[in-house]
Amino acid sequence: MKEIVLINVSGEDKPGVTSAITAILAQYEANVLDIGQAVIHDNLTLGLLVEVPEAFESSPVLKDVLFKAHELEMQVRFEPIAEAKYDSWVAQQGKGRHIVTLLARRITSLQISRVTAIAARHNLNIDNITRLSGRVALDDQNEKTKACVEFSARGTPEDLGQLRSDFMELSAELDVDIAFQEDNLFRRNRRLVCFDMDSTLIEAEVIDELAKAAGVGDQVAEITEAAMAGELDFNESFARRMALLEGLDESVLQSIAEQLPITEGAEHLISTLKDLGYKTAILSGGFNYFGRYLQSKLGIDYVYANELDVVDGKVTGEVKGTVVNGERKAELLRELAERENISLEQVIAVGDGANDLPMLSIAGLGIAFRAKPLVKASAKQSISTLGLDAILYLIGFRDRDGV
Repeated sequence: MKEIVLINVSGEDKPGVTSAITAILAQYEANVLDIGQAVIHDNLTLGLLVEVPEAFESSPVLKDVLFKAHELEMQVRFEPIAEAKYDSWVAQQGKGRHIVTLLARRITSLQISRVTAIAARHNLNIDNITRLSGRVALDDQNEKTKACVEFSARGTPEDLGQLRSDFMELSAELDVDIAFQEDNLFRRNRRLVCFDMDSTLIEAEVIDELAKAAGVGDQVAEITEAAMAGELDFNESFARRMALLEGLDESVLQSIAEQLPITEGAEHLISTLKDLGYKTAILSGGFNYFGRYLQSKLGIDYVYANELDVVDGKVTGEVKGTVVNGERKAELLRELAERENISLEQVIAVGDGANDLPMLSIAGLGIAFRAKPLVKASAKQSISTLGLDAILYLIGFRDRDGV
């Protein structure tokens, strides 16, 4: 009669533990039905679900494993598994899988408790937890620390909308970000990342900076805020803001470009994406002059934005060609995906304003970054607490991967 046994080995991590235990199992021709290993603070936990063939009895197998574990100064625990229980476990492998990502400056037990409670309430069973962020010293006073824990969960929520709502409410309450994604083949196979520029790649709205130089800063900033919050049609607000810039001297553009504050994590993110073979693009309702400046500075592949009309060294208050509004951003994203010969599922879109929603909605991974409430509520994913390079965690990369 075949026997199924769950073996759990734990103790101080050292080389050769897995090799020694499985070498004994090999002597008895045991089949490994499942295996998992984790190391936390140099403490190893190794689990093996094994089938002992009918030609052998489990007693001598377990005795030899016990002796070897004692020799290695490890603890070991055995649990017989009924065949019916094993069959039930096998039957669950068709269930949906999801990834819950918790991002904060520091991870606390309260955060994990509340996140996992919501998952359990929605019938999700967490079967793997991984820290993606690097180790942080206890006395680290850096306010820009990054912390990320990823939960792999099995099951299908009955009310996906309510689950997302629960996570969003918890994010606001605890000042953390919580991403919820289907764990599918596209998650680690994205190939193109499209960014909004103003208040996304840079911590400024360029049109506001131009307005300050023109002496109409307050008027333009008020219109910009209303547009980004979705209170004004983008085309109308854009035309009104542009008209206020008429007569601005072209010479101010360079000085504004050189002083643009790059968003936290942007340089690290884009350099890493380049190293990993991703293509990057700016799709902006701002201006090409500044987009090209960032392209040169950061190494971005594509730039699509509005072309300022300048005559005799003065801004005319108009733009050349088609205005890059929300619909145009979505069109450009589709065109770039086709040019790169990839599906929309392989595209990441990142933005903060209402005019970014069309491209966020069609991308495989749409991320509202430090976004206005309307945008954050409408996008599937959002990041507000960390920098742009937190996007790497959402696609499964760990700090120790060298990213």
